[in-house]
Amino acid sequence: MDKYKIAGIGSGYFAGFQYRAWNRIPEAEVSALCNRHRGKAAPIMEECNISKHYTDYREMLDAEKPDIVDIITPPELHLEMCREAADRGIHIVCQKPLAPSFEESKEIVNYVEKKGVRFMIHENWRFQPWYREIKKMLDSEIIGRPHSLNFRSRMGDGWGEDAYIPRQPYFREYPRFLIYENGIHFIDTFRYLFGEVERVFADLRRINPVIKGEDVALVWFKMQNGVRVIWDANRYNEPNYIHPRFTFGECLIEGSAGSIRLYSDGSLTQKKLGMDEVKHEYNFNSDEFAGDCVYKTQRHFIDCMISDDEFETNGSEYLKSLAVQEAVYRSANDGIPKYIEYE
Repeated sequence: MDKYKIAGIGSGYFAGFQYRAWNRIPEAEVSALCNRHRGKAAPIMEECNISKHYTDYREMLDAEKPDIVDIITPPELHLEMCREAADRGIHIVCQKPLAPSFEESKEIVNYVEKKGVRFMIHENWRFQPWYREIKKMLDSEIIGRPHSLNFRSRMGDGWGEDAYIPRQPYFREYPRFLIYENGIHFIDTFRYLFGEVERVFADLRRINPVIKGEDVALVWFKMQNGVRVIWDANRYNEPNYIHPRFTFGECLIEGSAGSIRLYSDGSLTQKKLGMDEVKHEYNFNSDEFAGDCVYKTQRHFIDCMISDDEFETNGSEYLKSLAVQEAVYRSANDGIPKYIEYE
């Protein structure tokens, strides 16, 4: 196969990152885009040289017969769209959140698996270059055996009466928000770095009354390998750095032989016990979203399609992250730690 033929559904805020990334992958080509309003889709189509537009995604799938569909729509549409694609034997990349509920997410995963199509959730956080580099550093035991990670995130985009407008106004209507929309990224990344989660303890709150869901979280994770993780996040207060949406915060990882720090500009340092902190040199692209993680995610998808390897964030793996997400909400509701109920 010279190129994988891709059809895209959606042209909202994040869609541009994904279409631009496909354009940079030689083995992929976006043949068509579906959106209810061509006027909204037109800028992306022009920028990314997409010639065909549809208002009905079923019509697009039938007419284009793509190898892959990239679903970049709100989560309440994913079950229907994944079913329609799977029924046609079309492989799927689906944006997160996967579905409005854990049960519906499981329904999607079970359905596409029975149909035998390849399926990956577009979970790009673990593909941010600093986490790929941190993983290498941890595997090389540069700080010995890790025992803790502290991540602090302040976004500053959720205060006031116009919170999340105009970029993502639908955030205001989510009954579950910070964990469901943003925290799931970190849950998946913590699993990538340290393995499975054993139990969690969470305190969730809402500060801004104009939204429905939580916008503050303090979550403690106990990993099965003994590492303790603290995620201290809110989208209300502002950070003291310029680009809060680049790394989405700063973190400190400590181990038996030293520590690793991630700074808001993507730089990493390491400090061995008894020695000065030094910069850890590595390369990353700062021109696209969060270190160009969207491209790296989609590059991973295509590489696995070619090699027939398993996706890192396939359906069954992503359900593990969602099981942790559900435990976080149960813990916050009951005020006690919760063990993860993996199936």
